[in-house]
Amino acid sequence: MRTGQLQLPRTNRYLRLCDRVIEKACELMKAAGAKRALPLKVGGAFHSPLMDPAKIELEAAIKATEIHTPKCPVYQNVDALPHTDPAEIKKNLVAQLTASVRWTQSVKNMVADGATDFTECGPGAVLQGLIKKIDGTVNAHGIA
Repeated sequence: MRTGQLQLPRTNRYLRLCDRVIEKACELMKAAGAKRALPLKVGGAFHSPLMDPAKIELEAAIKATEIHTPKCPVYQNVDALPHTDPAEIKKNLVAQLTASVRWTQSVKNMVADGATDFTECGPGAVLQGLIKKIDGTVNAHGIA
C-alpha cells in the first residue's frame, strides 16, 4: 500500500486555485483506490516540508533552552520512540517541525511499554478520542 501527503501552500493570492487543486487531487486519489482523501483544516503547514524556512530560528531557540534529563521517557512524534537524552530530545524537536506526526505509532508504543492512562491538557478532547480509537483498553481523560 502506498501512502502520502499532498502539500500546497495556501496564500490569499492562490487560495481559490489551491482549493480547486486539492478537490481535484482528492477525487483522483479516491479514483486510484484511496480509502480516504480529504483536506485537513489546520492553522498552518506544521509537520511538513513547507515549514523548513522556520527551522533555523527554531533550532536556535531550542539550543538556547536548557533541557534536563526527564524523570520518565519522552515519546516524540517524529519517530514514535521514548527518549531520555536531552540532546536527542532537542534534535527531535527540530526535526518534528517538518516531519510527519507518528501519533498512532506513538500511542501504540506507549501502550506496549505499559501506559494505561492518558491525560490531555487544555480545552477539547480530540486527542482523547484518537487515543480511544487507537486502543480502547486505555483510559483517556482531559484537564483544562
